[in-house]
Amino acid sequence: MSPRRRTSRSARKRALLGGAALAILWAGSAAAKPPAAPLSPAPPPVPVTKAGADGMQPDELYMEADEVIREDKIGRTTAQGNIEVRYNNRTLRADKMVYDDRTGIIHAYGHVVTVNSDGSFEFADELIVDDKMAAGIALGFSARLQENVKIAAATSSKRNENVEELTKAIYTPCDICAKDGSPKTPTWSIAADRVVRNKAKRIVYYRNARFRLFGVTVAYLPVFWHADPESKRNSGFLVPKASVSDRRGFSYEQPYYWAISPSMDLVVSPQFNTHVAPFLNGEFRKRFYSGDVDVRFGYTHERDFDGQGNEFGKNTSRSYILGRGGFQINDKWRWGFTAERASDDLIFDKYEVGKVYESRGPYIADDHRLISQLYAVRQDDRSFTSVAAMTIQGLRPGDVDRTFPTIAPLVESHYEAPETLLGGRLRVHASAVALDREQSPTNLAVRLPGVDSARATGEVDWRRAFTSASGIRIEPFLDVRADAYKVDDILTGVGAQTRSENLNRALATGGFDISYPFFKRTSDATIVLEPVAQVAASPHAKQVVIGTDPTTGQPVYLNEDSVAFEFDETTLFRTNKFPGYDLYEDGVRLNVAGRATVLWDDGRRANLLVGRSFRTEQNLVFSQSSGLRTRASDWIVAGDAQPMRGVSLFARARLDSDSFAVHRLEAGVNANNKYGSGFVRYLRDDLDINGNKQENLDIGGETYFGPHYGVSLYGNRDLRRNAWVVRDVGVFYRDDCFRVDVIYRREDTILGRLLPSNSVQLRLTLATLGASTSGR
Repeated sequence: MSPRRRTSRSARKRALLGGAALAILWAGSAAAKPPAAPLSPAPPPVPVTKAGADGMQPDELYMEADEVIREDKIGRTTAQGNIEVRYNNRTLRADKMVYDDRTGIIHAYGHVVTVNSDGSFEFADELIVDDKMAAGIALGFSARLQENVKIAAATSSKRNENVEELTKAIYTPCDICAKDGSPKTPTWSIAADRVVRNKAKRIVYYRNARFRLFGVTVAYLPVFWHADPESKRNSGFLVPKASVSDRRGFSYEQPYYWAISPSMDLVVSPQFNTHVAPFLNGEFRKRFYSGDVDVRFGYTHERDFDGQGNEFGKNTSRSYILGRGGFQINDKWRWGFTAERASDDLIFDKYEVGKVYESRGPYIADDHRLISQLYAVRQDDRSFTSVAAMTIQGLRPGDVDRTFPTIAPLVESHYEAPETLLGGRLRVHASAVALDREQSPTNLAVRLPGVDSARATGEVDWRRAFTSASGIRIEPFLDVRADAYKVDDILTGVGAQTRSENLNRALATGGFDISYPFFKRTSDATIVLEPVAQVAASPHAKQVVIGTDPTTGQPVYLNEDSVAFEFDETTLFRTNKFPGYDLYEDGVRLNVAGRATVLWDDGRRANLLVGRSFRTEQNLVFSQSSGLRTRASDWIVAGDAQPMRGVSLFARARLDSDSFAVHRLEAGVNANNKYGSGFVRYLRDDLDINGNKQENLDIGGETYFGPHYGVSLYGNRDLRRNAWVVRDVGVFYRDDCFRVDVIYRREDTILGRLLPSNSVQLRLTLATLGASTSGR
């Protein structure tokens, strides 16, 4: 009787269970990356037993083979020919597989392929592993992992559950095959004599690591390590930043990401400079069950320096903090804070700290202004209430922080009744604010008391809509409001003497909106013409007067919340065009406009609005530059269009009511196609918020020369001074896994002592490698 025979059903099952031990040996590598999603302290979910993607229950096994042979005398099971094993959402394929009962060793030969549940593939010429997957070795190993990562090694060995090792290994996320299938040198790769992955420590170690660009070794490190790629968050170095400038000389910044715990991390990013002392940047994040905290900070001990790196003054500590936090109290209430302060007005410009002037809370400061706030918000389907306190730091030349008010408290509340009143919706608003200003901004040379004020407001707003059968839409409205003011430290004009004033006022506005759209269909487009009109009337409103202009003799009104005001298409149909509460629009006025829209079937579109406002009498509460002071206002023109795929443009302007001269114009174009992308912005204003004329041009874009090379340009030009503020010219190379930019920048703006400067920056982006959490 031959010792070889076809296996019995029980022996075949035993062989299959041995084959189940075949699985992944090595899962690749990537550099440390902060988590894309917010940190979470939640405990890991409880495992739930359910069918996998292949429909099999956990630990169930399925196997196919052309032939399975059992040799009882020597305790060996052999499967060969088109072998496919499915186990725990993994699939193993091989030409031949042998299982030894006595040693528990599984040996797979020929075209060994493992397909993992995440879609990654692993390949080997030969695979040896024990039946518990505790140890094993693969010869001629390679893998294609997520994010298109490829790994190859002469051998891959697994010592135990936590330690895996590769010899003569290479790692790259770049394409290694040309379009015609021929081999291609990857754009960049990391080669090493030995690579050890320690899952317990969540670290991948390299020995004799060589970084290659286009196959050429550009850097060598005898020892190198980074985070385990299977860890969602892990410590490690991030992509560095390098530049050369007149201000700081050669500058190199190396961020390091430290995953302190599942709910806490820290990025430490020291910046080393040849002309000035080092500067330490950092960012700390902590997640709580009810919210999170994010704090950026920076510190150095150095003398001040100008745009050429010339130091002056004394050595002192220089620092900044940009912090925020938000917490959910319950399903309706939340609270939070922002903390923004800098020791020097120009610290962000000198050390090129990016992403500074952006929203971190509900109240947003202007460019080169920092805001610290504490707030609480309640919101449900029908109401909204917020309570806040805040202070502001100015970083612009000439800013004096004592002239900025401390705002505490600031209360806003809105409620919409669930039931209609006379067929229309009813809203109730309440507001209160108190401002304390240390110094008057009128004369900085003499430290005079600043105006302190407190206001409380209650308001009821009603509106209803009627639409006739012919399409005419009429919306009557009524707004009733009451204000109470207390104003202290009003300068009398005699030295530092002040007076106080209390004022109560009742305000009301009534009227209606009316519109009648006309539609016309052409062969390939829809045209909509819509005349719109608004009639509004208000009795004479008492304004809060705090002085008299010595030049014109006109009254000076209290105006804390309507300084930044622009008459354009967004405010044309506001019943009270002032955005705040201190100033109020009264009298009888008619706001009219015509809107035209063309919508083509192929996706092109165009919109145009022309309008203006008429009054029965002048309103001197509006400033001369507003365009609303006379009985007939300036003209408002606004339009935007997408005339072709990849091109969009917009323009808005305010034209003089008599001469049609342009008082304010803002226009821009965006373009994007396979050859590049770009934009142009133009702004002209006869009188901006600071009382100055402004004319500015902003341009930028990229042009591609072939699939890999390109040129980038950016410029900001002050047309009033006939000078460039910033000019950037860059060249770049890009492909599927790599981009490098070399950018020359010239800054001509003189901010305080920061003189014009030149710099060259190197920006490197590598696929699968981490990036800094904060960029310029």
